[in-house]
Formats: sequence, C-alpha cells, structure tokens
Amino acid sequence: MAPIVHGLEAKYSNRIKFIYLDIDDPANQQAMKDLGYIGRPHFFLLDTDGNVLGQWLGYVPVEDFEIAFAQIKE
Repeated sequence: MAPIVHGLEAKYSNRIKFIYLDIDDPANQQAMKDLGYIGRPHFFLLDTDGNVLGQWLGYVPVEDFEIAFAQIKE
C-alpha cells in the first residue's frame, strides 16, 4: 500500500494532509483507540474537526481513495 499512499500524497498534498501513525509508538495509542484502529493497514479520512469521513482496512484500490477525496468539499 505504501506506493499507492505515497502517490496519493504527492497528487493531493495541496488539499489533504497525510499523517502516518507508527503503531509501535506508545504516543499514538490513544489516537488509534479513539479512531477505532483495528489492524494494518487501516486508513482513515478525517475532516478538519477530526470526524471520520471514511475508513478502509486492508488493500484499497487507488480509485477508492480518489472517489472519497473527490467528495471532500473545500
């Protein structure tokens, strides 16, 4: 998934902030709990208030992300 996510970040970084959480870092445990993190890979699309707009677990085709990104109002 890394090549897909990094490609999306390069394409959408002017509109979307990409944040990566290290599951082994204890400082991230609360954020993962709050989001309902299940397992790797687990992706969340949040609005500016931190509300979950979408989430994906496992392999995700790039088109699925792009459809969700297109629905974000600027």
